[in-house]
Amino acid sequence: MTDADSDIRVAREGPVATLTIDRRHRFNSFDTETARDFRKAGLELARDPAIRAVVIRGAGGVFSSGADLKYIRDGGKSEDLSYLKPGAREIPTGYGEVFKQILEYLHSTISEIRRAPKPFFAAVDGVAAAGGFGIAMACDLVFASERASFEWAYPRTGLTGAESSTFFLPRLVGFRKAMGLLFLNPRLDPAAALELGLVNQVLPTEGFDDAVQVIARKIAAGPTEAYAVAKSLISQAAGVERLDPHLDREIAELARIADTDAFAEGLRAFFEKRPPHFHESS
Repeated sequence: MTDADSDIRVAREGPVATLTIDRRHRFNSFDTETARDFRKAGLELARDPAIRAVVIRGAGGVFSSGADLKYIRDGGKSEDLSYLKPGAREIPTGYGEVFKQILEYLHSTISEIRRAPKPFFAAVDGVAAAGGFGIAMACDLVFASERASFEWAYPRTGLTGAESSTFFLPRLVGFRKAMGLLFLNPRLDPAAALELGLVNQVLPTEGFDDAVQVIARKIAAGPTEAYAVAKSLISQAAGVERLDPHLDREIAELARIADTDAFAEGLRAFFEKRPPHFHESS
């Protein structure tokens, strides 16, 4: 399903498929190639009638840290940007355009997850931050290991939020708590995430993957068609039909903010391992 040298791996065991983000040297973050492979694998699994449950996990004790900020800082790759400005026209170079090439693939995958007539599980073992947080929140069920942590994280570099996070967060935790996560940006341990309603269950770190597989196999053996209809009805009741235009606005707003001096300062501070000084750079 994915190339042997891809950072996205897919394993099938009967009706359960496991999609692993395996880019450990960059904390399972996404450059364009990884985001593209993630989309390809996600769409194939969502549409494969032989697969009745999908588990998304990260390798090496990290779920995902979202878009690769080093890749963003370095301007991406010109061959990846060429689809934005085909032909002989000049390829745009702002940070925002580099973000777009990643987010368009990730948002397409998230949209497919929500439409899929089967459950998608996020198996969070380690850090889920920024885009990794958003991908986990977009799944139907979230299981956390005892060493997992969850963080909004976008304000650390002066960003606005994407990967469906601004859509699902208030629906999961409520308006006031969503505002608290936005402005206070705590790093949540599994117990706090469970109390807020961000995860379904906390499982021991030892044997975590096996325990998630047991749950996935149990659900995959259930009434798949009935589950699919119920998922669609609950999504409709929660207003998820408005997700796609919201995802479009998330991309547009984040790309715009990524081209400001504030993000440039946040990015410098991130790599210099110091607090950002947004008031001095905006």
